[in-house]
Amino acid sequence: MNRRTFLHLAATSPLLAQEPDLPHYRIVTRFAPAAHPGMPGLYRGKAVRVHSERAVDVASNRVDAPTVRAMVSAGMRELTGASTDRDAWSHFISHDDIVGIKVNCSGAPEINSNPELVSAIIENLLRLDVPAEHIYIYDRFENQLKIVNFAPHVPAGVKISGAENFRNSILSYDPFTYVEVDFFGEDDTRSNLIRLVSDKFTKIINVPTMKEHRAAGVTGCLKNIAYGDFSNVARSHLKTKTNTYSFIGTLASVEPLRSRTVLNVMDGLRSLWQGGPFLQSPKFLFFPKQIVLGTDPVALDHLLIEMIETKRKAEGAPSLFDRSTSHIKPGPELDPRFNSFIREPGHVEYASKLGLGVFERSQINEKVVNL
Repeated sequence: MNRRTFLHLAATSPLLAQEPDLPHYRIVTRFAPAAHPGMPGLYRGKAVRVHSERAVDVASNRVDAPTVRAMVSAGMRELTGASTDRDAWSHFISHDDIVGIKVNCSGAPEINSNPELVSAIIENLLRLDVPAEHIYIYDRFENQLKIVNFAPHVPAGVKISGAENFRNSILSYDPFTYVEVDFFGEDDTRSNLIRLVSDKFTKIINVPTMKEHRAAGVTGCLKNIAYGDFSNVARSHLKTKTNTYSFIGTLASVEPLRSRTVLNVMDGLRSLWQGGPFLQSPKFLFFPKQIVLGTDPVALDHLLIEMIETKRKAEGAPSLFDRSTSHIKPGPELDPRFNSFIREPGHVEYASKLGLGVFERSQINEKVVNL
């Protein structure tokens, strides 16, 4: 099928059916969906939450690597029903795959995908005989990856790649795969997919952090795989207005990103309940000491919203769903009663309407493992 045909399919896709008053999105891609896309994947509506009090020493703020490895093993076996780690991982990855591990480093060094968790994932890929040279740890910004410093935690040969070695550099983005939308009359109305996703990776493992986000409501699976894989996304929110409600799900639905993202391992060892994605005050940091695994990003993000809502209620802070303009004040967000934007945690439910997963709580099969 030629490129013109794919553009026609994108332009007429039901993904572009819009709710009233939402921006008009034009999706351009030369990739067709897989027969069975990675999102929502093999385990639609299923989420496995693994908790261990030993995972993080709060006094020293240190992650315990052996405990994290045990949590990953228990979570993967519970998710897949496999009796061995190798069998569990083989549900998603084969030895000839080229695997991208999408981390989140935007809050580094205080809050990011932890190297101990990423290392545990890579150990399992190597046991499947995936060559180290076929494994990439990647994110948008090279400087943030350097802050986290994954290299000492992973074997030689594993590649660590940032799409932008300086802000707004474009060479590492695919000029033929993008979403076009005009939010506020900005000059550049395109957000392009990272070139590695379209040209190199055959599978993607999404490793987001679990935290509050002052525009999107939460940063979880959907936001990490969407805003973390496309250029020029911060333009979606200006002053108090944010278009994260519909933009996040739209980006996550773009092929080949949707089809190749086969597993989500959410890092909830540490978390933020206010002022995200960065740690604006130490008082907003807390330690859930958990990871959540699954193929359905909507179901997992629903559980994340519950976690942050519970913490905010305990702290006497307004709900993520609060839309009162009296609670809007330009940042920094050091007073939890106020926020710079009207948050849009509804982006998770919107993504379910695009077929990315299950949002209804009664239809989510949550399994809890305590180690």
